[in-house]
Amino acid sequence: MERVTEGRWESLPVTLSPGVLQTLRELGFPHMTPVQSATIPLFMNNKDVAAEAVTGSGKTLAFVIPILEILLRREERLKKMQVGAIVITPTRELAVQIDEVLSHFTKHFPQFSQILLIGGRNPIEDIEKFKEHGGNIIIATPGRLEDMFRRKADGLDLASCVKSLDVLVLDEADRLLDMGFEASLNTILDFLPKQRRTGLFSATQTQEVENLVRAGLRNPVRISVKEKGVAASSTQKTPTRLENYYMICKADEKFNQLVHFLRQHKQEKHLVFFSTCACVEYYGKALESLVKNVKIMCIHGKMKHKRNKIFTEFRKLPSGILVCTDVMARGIDIPEVNWVLQYDPPSSASAFVHRCGRTARIGHLGSALVFLLPMEESYINFLSINQKCPMQEMKPLKNVVDVLPKLKTLALADRAMFEKGVKAFVSCVQAYAKHECNLIFRIKDLDFASFARGFALLRMPKMPELKGKCFSDFVPVSIDTDSIPFKDKNREKQRQKLLEQQRKERQENEGKRKFIRNKAWSKQKAKKEKKKKKMTTKRRREEGSDIEDEEMEELLNDTRLLKRLKKGKISEEEFEKRLMSSERKVKAVVDSESED
Repeated sequence: MERVTEGRWESLPVTLSPGVLQTLRELGFPHMTPVQSATIPLFMNNKDVAAEAVTGSGKTLAFVIPILEILLRREERLKKMQVGAIVITPTRELAVQIDEVLSHFTKHFPQFSQILLIGGRNPIEDIEKFKEHGGNIIIATPGRLEDMFRRKADGLDLASCVKSLDVLVLDEADRLLDMGFEASLNTILDFLPKQRRTGLFSATQTQEVENLVRAGLRNPVRISVKEKGVAASSTQKTPTRLENYYMICKADEKFNQLVHFLRQHKQEKHLVFFSTCACVEYYGKALESLVKNVKIMCIHGKMKHKRNKIFTEFRKLPSGILVCTDVMARGIDIPEVNWVLQYDPPSSASAFVHRCGRTARIGHLGSALVFLLPMEESYINFLSINQKCPMQEMKPLKNVVDVLPKLKTLALADRAMFEKGVKAFVSCVQAYAKHECNLIFRIKDLDFASFARGFALLRMPKMPELKGKCFSDFVPVSIDTDSIPFKDKNREKQRQKLLEQQRKERQENEGKRKFIRNKAWSKQKAKKEKKKKKMTTKRRREEGSDIEDEEMEELLNDTRLLKRLKKGKISEEEFEKRLMSSERKVKAVVDSESED
């Protein structure tokens, strides 16, 4: 393949439409990035492409521009209900972002209609919008798009609409597969025509992506773009303008370090990554109380309807803090992010790269910092080998104020905060136990007492991972945690009503066998299943015919015979002889039952 060097848009070997060039000028993009200069000519010349480039390298324009140019060059103009292009992306936030970029271009091409199909919205409203305005270009998440193909009964025959499809783009392809969308993708691909152009874009190339390339692309041109200054032999996945730091500190010092850092950088824009949704809920609330005069927002995968609003609002902020999970780690372009702070290391090395890629995008400067425990320090060497990710140490900040007592006070004042802390701790321990790099992140080596102090817990929760362990370094509060009220009066009223109901039930069941309330839920469930199975077997034996009792008796006899054989009390010949005698008896019972 002839290498095309980046330059001005006019220098491309293919001519771009005046409307496209005008939009690029309005957006302030006079020059191409390497991935754009390499991909656009191939895509426009009817080649399938599989492009790999570091995060923040401008992959969105690398497929948005070819989509428009291919549709403009169609012999027949698309009708309102005909779909010419589909872009599939793993998250709603990324879909919203691509839709926004595309809308800048389509305002110069009113003949094209675009539609955004993502979760968190009413599907019937999406159908009505499609029927009213059309959807020549669809930007969608896999789940919602698959659902739309099954909405024929609601008046949308999307399978017929996509027969005119010219272009399919799979953005963040590796993430699409990581998030378990493989089945949805296969269903969608079955509906699409085989004669189409397909583009697959990703920051990392995995075996699953390679399998998807073989299955969905025809003779693809593979593009792997490196930034200037990166050696040809290098496979560095992070942007070269990114300053990557790590800080080693104890579990009960980590949150103090985070709060101190954020207080020192109030005028900047930060993304703070946590491992679970419960941690986002808990620490997001904590930061709101501890870091004043800064806009703090939270976003995670379990939020249904608020996510789009929060994401859009944070993008517009000049400074602020977004507390989030890995739902924000891929492809999201938030302007002018100064720092990416990873409070918890991600579950995989590739996710680490994608988190860092939310800053230092398209030539801008940016910094990232990951907090590690002393036992996790070897993760730095692992990243340098596995991801070719250069990192430098940042020493723990000095004169740090201990904010954990304040966090405990918040939990004592509001049961909602107390419960959020417990849930966050439990979810974090469980996520830690499932870490991909379990040779480094060893749950057995974790100092649970220090870990719990870092969450400012009032007492240790009961969970399987802590069973049989002693925590002499952890001092629980001296009060009964059941007495902590909700700040919300309605919630507290409901709780008191429930407690009263439970007290009455305990009085009624006095002397009866007590249900162990604090046992792990999974163990309670297993015990119930075992009891149910035992009762079912007993009932069957009671309700069964004589033949079942006969069989049970003979089975016991066979077991006794086997034990006698093992002890040498009877010979093998005698054992076989008696076994055959037992089988004949059972057969005789079967015959007599059938005659009756």
